Amino acid sequence: MNAIAALRATGQSLWLDNITRTILDDGTLKRYIEDLGITGLTSNPTIFDEAIGASSAYDAGIRAKATAGLSGEALFTELALEDLRRAADLFQPTFVATRGIDGWVSLEVSPLLAQDAAGTIAVAARLHAQASRSNLFIKIPGTPAGLGAIEESIFAGVPVNVTLLFSREQYLAAAQAYLRGIERRVAAGRAPRVASVASLFISRWDRAANDRLPMALRNRLGVAIAQRTYRAYRDLYASARWAPLARAGAMSQRLLWASTGTKDPQARDTLYVEALAAADTIDTMPEKTLRALADHGSIQGALDAASGDQETVIAGCAQAGVNVDTLAEQLQRDGAAAFTQSWKSLLERIAAKSAALGAG
Repeated sequence: MNAIAALRATGQSLWLDNITRTILDDGTLKRYIEDLGITGLTSNPTIFDEAIGASSAYDAGIRAKATAGLSGEALFTELALEDLRRAADLFQPTFVATRGIDGWVSLEVSPLLAQDAAGTIAVAARLHAQASRSNLFIKIPGTPAGLGAIEESIFAGVPVNVTLLFSREQYLAAAQAYLRGIERRVAAGRAPRVASVASLFISRWDRAANDRLPMALRNRLGVAIAQRTYRAYRDLYASARWAPLARAGAMSQRLLWASTGTKDPQARDTLYVEALAAADTIDTMPEKTLRALADHGSIQGALDAASGDQETVIAGCAQAGVNVDTLAEQLQRDGAAAFTQSWKSLLERIAAKSAALGAG
């Protein structure tokens, strides 16, 4: 059994952490679906900024939309949705076959709304309606300011990919927001089946902490945090609170491993994928990591929520001066700031291209 088949046999879904017009146009995404079993994909402002800046594939679209009077966020949204609708259609058979468990694509709300819950709620609803695809998640950050928007969006029936989660505690806060939204739907007599995933970022832990850790602990903290979170995830969906919602027809908010490309060139390039093969989860990985997994990955079995040395690793990191609670908050703030910067860069790039193409 090859590594990708072995990973899927653990009960984990394999998604792509990328979208570009090029991989749609040249059939690469279709081949990933057919040959490698990809069953969804994620996007973010950085991915789109790099995609638009790295090629001329979007130039005709930018020119046409700018000539039609669009600019800024409105122009970008149309560009992004053109790609995401095409991808959503490729995944539609999977979406139907799995009854909405798999087959998803994701679009992020503007990071500029990070502290504006009401604005996030309104934009999430508008983007989902504008996309006109039932298998499109709206990404909302799981920051303290985002939790209310997550609950309200779920209550309104908008599928949500909660992004920028870095710890067990941040994950549980997002999961509670999801549950509150579903519980309110049940109390209001609405259908409880609203899909959601919760995205925990992995590799950024080790990039932030490695320089402060002894060699024995380097590139181990991200996996330890994920293992700790996975146990909380399994406990939550085995709880008395979840049981009546499941009986009513609700679907669990699946845990998604994000940022699973290895940042340290000294570490194995499939490190996080191999360590976090886990039932009822999703791994969304960059193309480079996906190809590495297909070429030389080795999946030894599924992660066991009830075992592991994660607490020993976390305690060792604390002794070395890495406070995981403090670092989790910092990573979330830094992640939000990075997406904001990518968003601004993206809009500046579109404006520059519009001008250079003689549009508008």
